[in-house]
Amino acid sequence: MKRVKLLSTLTAFSILLAGCASSANPQTPAATKAAEGTAAPAAAAKPFLTVAYSEGGTTLDPAEANDLTSDTLVLAAYDQLVTYGIKSDNGANIANTEDIKPMLAESWEVSGDNTVYTFKLKSGVKFQSGNPVDADSVVYSLDRVAKSSSGSFLYGMAAIKTVTAKDDSTVEIALTNANHNFLQILAMYTFSIVDKKTVEAQGADYLKTHAAGSGPFTLEKWDPATEAVFTPNEDYWQGAPKLGKVTMKFTKEASNRVLLLNKGDVDMAIEIPPKDVDTLKSNSNLTVASNASNRILYFAMNNKVKPFDNEKVRQAINYAIPYDELLTGVMYGQAKQMKSSVASNTPGFSDAGYVYEHNLDKAKALLKEAGYEKGFTFDFTLGSGFDDWEDDAVLIQAELAKIGVTMNINKLARAQFLEQQKTKNLTAYISKWTSFVNDPGYHLGFLMYGKGSSNYNNYQNAEVDKLWEQANTETDAAKRAELYKQAQEIITTEAPWAYLYEYNRIVGMSNKISGYAFYPDEVIRFYPLSIQE
Repeated sequence: MKRVKLLSTLTAFSILLAGCASSANPQTPAATKAAEGTAAPAAAAKPFLTVAYSEGGTTLDPAEANDLTSDTLVLAAYDQLVTYGIKSDNGANIANTEDIKPMLAESWEVSGDNTVYTFKLKSGVKFQSGNPVDADSVVYSLDRVAKSSSGSFLYGMAAIKTVTAKDDSTVEIALTNANHNFLQILAMYTFSIVDKKTVEAQGADYLKTHAAGSGPFTLEKWDPATEAVFTPNEDYWQGAPKLGKVTMKFTKEASNRVLLLNKGDVDMAIEIPPKDVDTLKSNSNLTVASNASNRILYFAMNNKVKPFDNEKVRQAINYAIPYDELLTGVMYGQAKQMKSSVASNTPGFSDAGYVYEHNLDKAKALLKEAGYEKGFTFDFTLGSGFDDWEDDAVLIQAELAKIGVTMNINKLARAQFLEQQKTKNLTAYISKWTSFVNDPGYHLGFLMYGKGSSNYNNYQNAEVDKLWEQANTETDAAKRAELYKQAQEIITTEAPWAYLYEYNRIVGMSNKISGYAFYPDEVIRFYPLSIQE
């Protein structure tokens, strides 16, 4: 555990008293209840924040983190070379991933051919251990990403060729080719800068359960079954956080998260079910942020398995989906219809080629053309953990039966589902995806590129691959957008998926909280948050 320097003896005593009460903010209803019968905290004490999460995370290692909770843990304890700017959209603060701001790097220069970036590090910045943030730690951190099982694909997608320390405060990153997404990818949690000296002294596995960063919060506790607790890094180079403690309370059942929030027992909650949004909005002590996201849900069909190797069969499935019923009956208006393999709020989105609607006659006609006039039977794998997936599957099953198609639903626990999905052998399934970099190249590179690491339903199209590769190195934004448009049109026409919907990202919070911003990666940044006294 890292040492936290407290501002004064009085502050230390105040935080200790507050820690004996609820871990929620003392000024919120949650802490008011918990503190009954105890002494009031000193005026100088910083408020505490408690946030309800659905899962406890799997690792603290930035290079290996790939779930929402793990990503949140990382971003609380670490910094990156660069970060995203913030813009206002209809009164909501939203990250602008195309607006790259300095973080640990105070500046950078780019070569004329856009293949060499030279970063100058901020002077005087230290890791929480007291070690300086230097070029050697940057090289070490990125080398770990290159060798990791989770982050290595991102390293390749960023087109990084070499990372070199030119001196203690200068790092040169050379790319294999110009890449318009390079800086956006570099801002991700995966590329957090770790304390080389600490990690080498502690051993290779240290980062799985410990943090070694320069970030705004110090990890005090992490138990994936119960909670994670952070205390402020009072020496943080951007200024001490406004919060005295952050507790991430792991609460698997969505109904329990809603109950805790509605009662004031937590200050924030994520993964709010759409059906509960109106109830929470009726609570005058709460604010519900419902932001259009680039998280998508799709019905995937294995393009190498009969009958889904037939394009007309896949198109028929698209015409059998009860789109309106999914949006209203399942999502209660907290989603919008998906009309491309790329989310509609992604720059470069195009719905070219989208002609699908709920039309069972058209679906039957396509099945007849494909040689399946009498229908067919297939196995559908349903991963657990999401109520809307199960509801969607049942509704789709009923519609397919009307065109003679029998869909056998086989349920799997989420961990098993994810393992099976990676084998690329599932016949059909529902899955979701969130692109952390809001760009078609990032999105399609994972999901639709022939060599994409998350192309689990075996979609292959040489023309799409060629268009993606051309766009990936194209520096002219207009030309790049045209290439992505062509790729999306081909994909939509060939229908490797049936597009279901784009989620709203729903976060409920006390209306005394300010500083919240929505990011495409859906990770809450704790550092900008404050709580009204």
